[in-house]
Amino acid sequence: MRQVRIWVVGFGTVGQWVVRALHTQAETLAARHGFAAVIVGVANARDGFVHRSEGLNLPTLLDLADRGRPLTEHPAARQLPSALEGLRATDADLLVEVTASPAGDGEPGYAHMREALGRRIPVVTSNKWPVALHGVELAELARRQGVAFRAEATVMSGTPVLSTLVHGLAGTTPTAIFGILNATANFVLTAMTNGQSYEDALAEAQAVGLAERDPSADVDGHDAVAKTMILAALVLGRQLRPEQVARRGIADVTRAELDKATRTGARIKLVASLEPTRDGFEARVEPVQLRADDPLASVEGVTNAVVCKAEPVGEVTVIGPGAGPALAGQGVFSDLIAVAGPGCRA
Repeated sequence: MRQVRIWVVGFGTVGQWVVRALHTQAETLAARHGFAAVIVGVANARDGFVHRSEGLNLPTLLDLADRGRPLTEHPAARQLPSALEGLRATDADLLVEVTASPAGDGEPGYAHMREALGRRIPVVTSNKWPVALHGVELAELARRQGVAFRAEATVMSGTPVLSTLVHGLAGTTPTAIFGILNATANFVLTAMTNGQSYEDALAEAQAVGLAERDPSADVDGHDAVAKTMILAALVLGRQLRPEQVARRGIADVTRAELDKATRTGARIKLVASLEPTRDGFEARVEPVQLRADDPLASVEGVTNAVVCKAEPVGEVTVIGPGAGPALAGQGVFSDLIAVAGPGCRA
């Protein structure tokens, strides 16, 4: 049985979900996919990087996390001060990078990914902003090094949109992309279409744990901008800066606009778009009135969707759930299984 040695950088909700899946599905991974996962390093901001070359005990790691105990309490484990120092001082066959780096520079996730790819170690990630800001560079580095770089969970969590557009449509020429990419914004607009005020719809989204206490990343469109940049980078090969994506959030969508759309059978949605221009692609995130026959018009609640126009196949639509740590974990787990196959250096 092949062993695949894995670093998990970011041991929060998503990282713990992935480790738990590796533990509970160990027999399935061996029987169906032909490998045994060995976690040799785990890192978080509080405890630094914890390493054991023979493999860390997964139930012990999960128990420490559940009890809020330091990862350094794992028996016979070596500690290094930071994830980057740990990556540089140890070896593995695969990096799972599931931190949440900020929009400014995508650090430290960007450095983690460059370190691994530069050493010909494949990367799977749910970390949006490093991929949004540096996706073309990271994908090109992976190609030069002959290793995989996968980021399924960065756009629609566990719904396989990137693998569909990048791998499933390999050989086609994408000509335009449209999407509903933020579950919170779509939930709020759906509730408003059904008669709720913006304030009440947002409060409900916060009450069910969908929206953060500070919802600006979702309702002002910043999260959708990041995902638009990722689609541009990984599907179209175009690196965008945040200021190159025109952005308008949903807070100023009026009751009159919604009622007028409803009377004609239309729907107002926060739509991300990448449309061709003479010089490349125009990128936008904004509320748009969609006709009833538009494939995005019927996408309601926390569901997300992407429509890709590609030659010669035509229009391809991917619809599915787009939020939640379990779904993000599933996206990472799916990428991990894909990478840990024959292409992984093990």
